[in-house]
Amino acid sequence: MASELIQITLVYSPTPRVVREQIMGVPDGTTVHQALMRSVLVVEYPDLLNDETQIGIWGRLSNLTQILRDKDRIEVYRPLTVDPKVARRERFTKQGAKAAGLFAKKRLGAKAGY
Repeated sequence: MASELIQITLVYSPTPRVVREQIMGVPDGTTVHQALMRSVLVVEYPDLLNDETQIGIWGRLSNLTQILRDKDRIEVYRPLTVDPKVARRERFTKQGAKAAGLFAKKRLGAKAGY
């Protein structure tokens, strides 16, 4: 008996604002690692699978041994290049204290957060 094919989607963003997506059919019972090895993304980006790479399925962290289900979306995450806290602090400094957060000019009588 031949195993049934399930449809999955692989998503990877090699650089900011560039997204590579591949829809493929794999046999039922395939793991994340097996699906990645079958994809063209590993050929196009040989450094895709390294020790720092994190994998998720529908936004939840997963591991390479996770068995896939029909319509799963595998997401390969790049390591962060900038600490989010540092980036926020720099944006705040750049736009000035009067234009952001608690110090922003508000309309008289406006609700908090508006």
